[in-house]
Amino acid sequence: MSELQNHDLPEREGMDYDVVIVGAGPAGLSAAIHLKQINPDLTVVVVEKGSEVGAHILSGAVIDPLGLDQLLPEWRNDPARPLTTEVTEDLFYFLGPAGGIRLPNFAMPKLMDNHGNFVGSLGNVARWLGAQAEALGVEIYPGFAASEILFDDKGAVIGIATGDMGIAKDGTISGRFTRGMELRGRYTLFGEGVRGHLSKQLIKRFDLARGKEPQKFGIGLKELWQVEPGRHVKGLVQHAFGWPLDMSTGGGSFLYHFDDNLVSVGFVVHLNYQNPTLSPFDEFQRFKTHEMVRDVFERGKRLSYGARAITEGGWQSVPRLTFPGGALLGCAAGFVNVPRIKGSHNAVISGMLAAQHVSDALAAGRAHDEVAGYEEAWRSSAIGRDLKPVRNVKPLWSKFGTIGGVVLGGVDMWLNELTGFSPFGTMKHGKADHETLKPLDQVKPIIYPKPDGVVSFDKLSSVFISATNHEEDQPAHLQLLDPAVPIAVNLPRYGEPARLYCPAGVYEVVYADPSTKADPRFVINAQNCVHCKTCDIKDPSQNINWVTPEGGGGPNYPNM
Repeated sequence: MSELQNHDLPEREGMDYDVVIVGAGPAGLSAAIHLKQINPDLTVVVVEKGSEVGAHILSGAVIDPLGLDQLLPEWRNDPARPLTTEVTEDLFYFLGPAGGIRLPNFAMPKLMDNHGNFVGSLGNVARWLGAQAEALGVEIYPGFAASEILFDDKGAVIGIATGDMGIAKDGTISGRFTRGMELRGRYTLFGEGVRGHLSKQLIKRFDLARGKEPQKFGIGLKELWQVEPGRHVKGLVQHAFGWPLDMSTGGGSFLYHFDDNLVSVGFVVHLNYQNPTLSPFDEFQRFKTHEMVRDVFERGKRLSYGARAITEGGWQSVPRLTFPGGALLGCAAGFVNVPRIKGSHNAVISGMLAAQHVSDALAAGRAHDEVAGYEEAWRSSAIGRDLKPVRNVKPLWSKFGTIGGVVLGGVDMWLNELTGFSPFGTMKHGKADHETLKPLDQVKPIIYPKPDGVVSFDKLSSVFISATNHEEDQPAHLQLLDPAVPIAVNLPRYGEPARLYCPAGVYEVVYADPSTKADPRFVINAQNCVHCKTCDIKDPSQNINWVTPEGGGGPNYPNM
């Protein structure tokens, strides 16, 4: 190993393109495809931090085909199409500790109807889109994390640099060192997903959130199971809220039956929860023990596990999308429809919309300026029409709790649907999610049952089946702004909630003498990280900064 330090690194090599796209998710790939559909001569590159396209993609998922129908109208005729299971039955429940009440479908606003949608793997949709993009001549580089934004001398974005590989934990150069590449573009589009490492820098640098409500988030946890044939109902979609969460904590669950005896089961917890002893992972495991759920999974096989943050702010929290040299796409922009638990259709449409405006700019000979037309167009597009009618559902739930919030949210959605009017106007979200925790002495601690190993499991066995892997000898990608804060501030005030809100066992408080809790030490097991970004969002001291690890690191979701 050399002692060569970072300031002695060789110059990066570079490549120039018309458009550089960060993130091979539905938004980024749709932008790439549509750019080539408009002008096949454009040079387009997509860089993806996952080991392959789809490796980091996780969603429920019930997918509204609206976006795919616009992007690739003949997709249903492809024998290799990624979605084959249409929704056949759509159920909604309110759960109590024992039993549940089914909510009548006729009472649900039409936008909540899942008939006509497809159940499947969003990761497989991304893989299929990647193949379509490459067939059109798009260059895709998986396994390379975009770690740095490149700017010109006027402050405009001119591309990105991929991360160096082979930097050891101590900052020295190892024998496997490879310098990152500069990928320069006339425009750069960022489709990193929720709380992207570069997107959050852009939002801050260009003040894109000025005048907007704070972005709100949830954490979604998911498992993929293969169940016994007699317990599988292909095309069944089931959503529920209520137990095990209390009535002041937002969230809910889903069960989706698709393909050959596969069931996606998941749980979402809104990250504005108040009790620092709440563990989203353990709430998910407890949910699966409910009498209306457990029977589906007994004698089944758990195939995969994962988690990721979800943008929930909606209409009033979407930042300005454009800045000199680039734009935000998909979940990086916050285009999830919370009550529908859907965002992939909006991600595809946002990629197409950005591609149209960027191609127009390129055709006019422009580069590195602001494509303001994209920002001006989205609210009157299908994305805006999807998000505006549901804009008050999240703030109503936050303000009035589960029962009152869901009822009022339903009424508001009906009024928006029937009249285009809301008596609430456009509500504010209030506090950011990291500001909502109460101190330990103001809450009742939540005690979780031990996992039974049949339908409920521990974190480490769950991380194992996410196929998460990181090169251990690399600088930590979970950075503490002040290493003293976890023990000096978060532990006495909140019990250090990072050890609970993290769904992968990354954070621990270790004591020299556990019996007396003497000499606590904060430990970061970065190799467990599934890239959900919850720590970056929920830490009450905003002391954790999630940055990209070496490319290819993280989960390797096979069918999520």
